[in-house]
Amino acid sequence: MARLSGIQKDVIHLYRACLREAGRKPIENRNNFRQFARDEFRRYIEVDRKDFATIEYLLRKGKRQLETYQSDGIRNVHQ
Repeated sequence: MARLSGIQKDVIHLYRACLREAGRKPIENRNNFRQFARDEFRRYIEVDRKDFATIEYLLRKGKRQLETYQSDGIRNVHQ
């Protein structure tokens, strides 16, 4: 298997952090959070792996969203 670049590792790290955070939400809403994370990552699956500016922008956007959803006041997410 080929070694992952730093930016690829960052994307995987963010995805796993999103799934971990979904596990901290109320049981009845966990699947909503997991599905939301999957859908958000799939939405951008066609981004060229060499388009670093876009990927870095999406990583920053994703990290801000994760910080928002980590709040205890956020109990569910809808698409």
